[in-house]
Amino acid sequence: MLLKEIRAIAGETLVISPNDQDAEHANTNWLGAPPHERMGLSADEVVAAFEETAELLRDQVAGKHQGPVTFYVWHDGQAGQLRCSAGSCPHDKLPFGSPYRTTSDLHSIVTEFLVDRAPGAIAWGQLEPVPIPSDPAAEADEFPVWVCDLQP
Repeated sequence: MLLKEIRAIAGETLVISPNDQDAEHANTNWLGAPPHERMGLSADEVVAAFEETAELLRDQVAGKHQGPVTFYVWHDGQAGQLRCSAGSCPHDKLPFGSPYRTTSDLHSIVTEFLVDRAPGAIAWGQLEPVPIPSDPAAEADEFPVWVCDLQP
């Protein structure tokens, strides 16, 4: 089911609106799978589905938009989901409210998602106290985001 959902993204019309990037939130997809489905999938299969989707989205964008158009994928561990989106932003200006780092390694992001046997849950013993930062500019850990340029 997960692979089918990923491939279905390519059939959706992308909203690319550099002057109204809030409208581009319509491109965001939340993808989950129960643990038994995750165990039956390989990271290679999921990566291939995302790469196929990116190619089809690239065809959809070709010649229609000026400026950057980026497709990107990340693992939201708190929600237990893979998420992906596309927008008229360069790799270094993705619309995240927390620090991220771009990567070409989609395999590790997908693997992290697939090995999560309790998606969206944190065991009580794994909770750690969060100190109040003395420096308001202190940054949280960066999370990896796979990026793919959709402009030819």
